[in-house]
Amino acid sequence: MSKIKIAVVGIGNCASSLIQGIYYYQDKNPEDAIGLMHWKIGDWDPTDIEVVAAFDIDARKVGKTVDEAIFAKPNCTTIFQADIPKSDVVVQMGPVLDGVSEHMAEFEEDYTFVVADEEPVDVVEVLKESGAEILLSYLPVGSEEAARFYAQCALDAEIAYINCMPVFIVSDPEWDAKFREKGLPAVGDDIKAQIGATITHRTLSNLFKERGVKLVHTYQINTGGNTDFLNMLNRKRLDSKKESKTEAVQSVLAERMDPHDIHIGPSDYVPWQKDNKICFLRMEGKTFGDVPMEIELRLSVEDSPNSAGCVIDAIRCCKLGLERGIGGQLTSISSYVMKHPPIQFTDDEAAANVEAFINGELER
Repeated sequence: MSKIKIAVVGIGNCASSLIQGIYYYQDKNPEDAIGLMHWKIGDWDPTDIEVVAAFDIDARKVGKTVDEAIFAKPNCTTIFQADIPKSDVVVQMGPVLDGVSEHMAEFEEDYTFVVADEEPVDVVEVLKESGAEILLSYLPVGSEEAARFYAQCALDAEIAYINCMPVFIVSDPEWDAKFREKGLPAVGDDIKAQIGATITHRTLSNLFKERGVKLVHTYQINTGGNTDFLNMLNRKRLDSKKESKTEAVQSVLAERMDPHDIHIGPSDYVPWQKDNKICFLRMEGKTFGDVPMEIELRLSVEDSPNSAGCVIDAIRCCKLGLERGIGGQLTSISSYVMKHPPIQFTDDEAAANVEAFINGELER
C-alpha cells in the first residue's frame, strides 16, 4: 500500500507531534496502540503517512530537513519519539504575509519566531514537484491572509486541503464551491483535541441539556507557554479563534446563551508551561425546582500531541475522499475533529457519521 503524501505548512509543535506519532506507531499493533481513535481507516494505519514537502518562515527551520526542524526552537512540545529517520525533505521558505504578529519581536528568540532572511519559494511549484496529495495547514492563529494564500495554493496545485487553524475556509460556502469545482476534498476548520478544553466543554454542555439542567453562565479560560499562546497575546488576532471555540459550545446547547453569559478564549501566556495547556472551566446551572448548581474543572494536557490524534484521522479520511472523487467539504470528519466545521453535530452524531463515511455508507 502506497503512503499518503502530505505537505505541511508550519513546522511547529503540532507538526512535531504529528511526525513523531507517524514513527512512534510503526512498531505497534492495534492491541497496544494507545492514544488512537482509529487504528485503521480505509487501507491506512497511522504510519502510512509521508511528509513530502514542508514550509515555514523561521530561520532555525528553513533549510533544515524535516527530522531536524521538528525539534528546532521555539518548538517545546514533549518528545515522545526522538528516533526519527533522516529525511530528504527540506523545509522551504514560505511567504510571511500576516503569519507573524508584530508583538512577537518583543520576546526572546527561544520563545518566538525568528523570520528567515530568504525569498519565499513558489509554493504551488513545490507542491506539484513533491507529489503531495494533501496540504495540511498549521498556520498561527490570526493568519487570515496567509491561510487564504495556502488554500489557493492547494487549489492551484490540485491537491486536497486540511485547515487546522481558525480561519474559516472549509466552512465558507465560497471556498467550498472552489474545492467542489476542482473535485478536491477539504477538511476544516480549527482542529480539536482528543480530550481538550473544547470537547470537554461540549460534552458537559450536552450533559446539561440531556439532563434538563439550564446552563446560566459559563467560562473557559486557557493558559499555555507555546508560541500559539504567545501569538494570541495580540487580541486583535483572536476574533475567529473566539468565534470558533464559542460556537463549538453554543451549537450543542438546548438554546443559545446570551453572549454576556458565555466566555471562551485564551487568557494568558505562561512561558514555563511550554506546550502544556491548562484549562479552567466553570459552569453554573439550574436544576429541578430552579435550584442552582455549579461545576468547576481544571484540565491539564500537552497541547500538540492532543491534536495530532485528530489530524491522523483527518488525513486518512481526506485520502478516502480523494479516492472516492469527492470534492468540497467532508462534513463527517470535519464535525468530528474540527471546532468550526461546515455543519455542527453533537459529538455522538459526529462519531457515527465518521464511521458511516469510512464504511462508504455516507457520501461525505
